[in-house]
Amino acid sequence: MTDGTGWMRRGIDDSVAAPVDLRVDVPHSARMYDFWLGGKTNFPPDRALGEAFEEAIPSIKVMARENRRFLGRAVRHLAGEAGVRQFLDIGTGIPTEGNTHEVAQAVAADSRVVYVDNDPIVLAHARALMDSTGSGRTAYIHADLLEPEKILTDPVLLRTLDLDRPVGLTLVAVLMLIADEDDPWARARVLMDALAPGSYVAITHPGWDFDPAAMAAVVEAAGKGQMTLVPRTREQVARFFGDWELLEPGVVPVMGWRPDGEPPADPTAAYYWSGVARKR
Repeated sequence: MTDGTGWMRRGIDDSVAAPVDLRVDVPHSARMYDFWLGGKTNFPPDRALGEAFEEAIPSIKVMARENRRFLGRAVRHLAGEAGVRQFLDIGTGIPTEGNTHEVAQAVAADSRVVYVDNDPIVLAHARALMDSTGSGRTAYIHADLLEPEKILTDPVLLRTLDLDRPVGLTLVAVLMLIADEDDPWARARVLMDALAPGSYVAITHPGWDFDPAAMAAVVEAAGKGQMTLVPRTREQVARFFGDWELLEPGVVPVMGWRPDGEPPADPTAAYYWSGVARKR
């Protein structure tokens, strides 16, 4: 069926059809990532702030790609070796190659995925582009990580995932958007506490300690663009995992987490910490 705008909706929950304000007049992190990844779903404010970030960190586009590669490696591991069949992807971003459901369902066709993002542009593209396999299911929630309880009680999530069984939670390049005073550790903990034993969480987060001067410059640029951006140290990122059991190699630069092929010559070239942990 179509959603009234001409987009075909297949494998995405019907409850996402409500119209929303696209707000293309202000930059949004999802559209900035789309710009860095070479996509076309971005607008002048997104490109302007994305270019300001690139002035401070010339390798920012490489970092965006490395985050995407980490997501693929983590999801393949969870769907494969770990046997996870349910995924909750927070901060989905604009659909592009290697979406969580594509990676998971390529390993296990019956995998179920719920995406969560607060950008209405992501919502529109989710309707059009996120196809599930015949035995799997893909759903989308328009929601904010600042309100994790609403995510967990959303009827779409409860119809798609069974929270009494293990879930793979992905928080890739999203916790940086929550200021310290809003306690991102507590927001993540609400989600993690709701998951069954045997669940996993995969996190990436920009690291202040890779290049403090460059990070200070992007924080300043983000502030001018009315965007919250908080790089954090390795120790602060490790706090997100709490008492969950970290998989090897622990909290490491994103390029160094179980790389495909030969290890990178300089894993610190992308200024993100990363890790995957299991709930005992």
